[in-house]
Amino acid sequence: MEIHQVHRVDAPQARGIVIVIDVIRAFSVAAYALANGARALWLVREVEEAFALREREPEALLAGEVGGRLIPGFDFNNSPALMAKSEVRGLLLIQRTGAGTQGAVNAINATHLLLCSLVNARATAAYARSLAKTTDGVVTLMPTESFSEEGVQPQEDTICAEYLEALLREHPDPAEVLANGLERLRASGRLGIFERGYPDFPADDVPAFLAADRFSFAMVGQRERWNEIEYIAVQRVDIPPSSANTP
Repeated sequence: MEIHQVHRVDAPQARGIVIVIDVIRAFSVAAYALANGARALWLVREVEEAFALREREPEALLAGEVGGRLIPGFDFNNSPALMAKSEVRGLLLIQRTGAGTQGAVNAINATHLLLCSLVNARATAAYARSLAKTTDGVVTLMPTESFSEEGVQPQEDTICAEYLEALLREHPDPAEVLANGLERLRASGRLGIFERGYPDFPADDVPAFLAADRFSFAMVGQRERWNEIEYIAVQRVDIPPSSANTP
């Protein structure tokens, strides 16, 4: 297996089986939505595209953020804790965020597209391994976290990428790789915003998005187009426990 890593800003360079990673918080939200029975998600780049697609699908719900905060006219912000408590069974969600959905839609050269956060990392790795057996074995990990003004990169998506690579390469102790990464994350101050009482950053989000391997399903994306809008249609693919638990 040949494993590469590119950042969101270089999304068109990603090839093969592309795993787009957004832990805080887009693809944690997506996973909780699918776990609660949402029938699909559609990922878009722009707010206006989300509203246009809802005109096509009037029963759809809109989820996402600009600057981390609820978009006026959207049904959900970017909180996985809120999504975990929401009734979305059988519904379509249209999602727009500043990092995760951008990376997914811009990964135009992927042969297979998977969405990942910590909550479904092991299942995603298992699904990617199965795909690699029938392809050229190229896997690209794409952290979508943003760089700060000081050039210091928040660490959560890179930590998830490290964990995925350990799983894909059958590291003898991937749990240790993850534990070391989470220790760095907690020491970084990255989680502090969830302790300040902002309504769009509830403290309950932290245990929600750090619940590693909570879900045994992959999130599989398919590129679609309607009029001039290019979007990613995402479905849940359940992974047998025996597959998800190896190595």
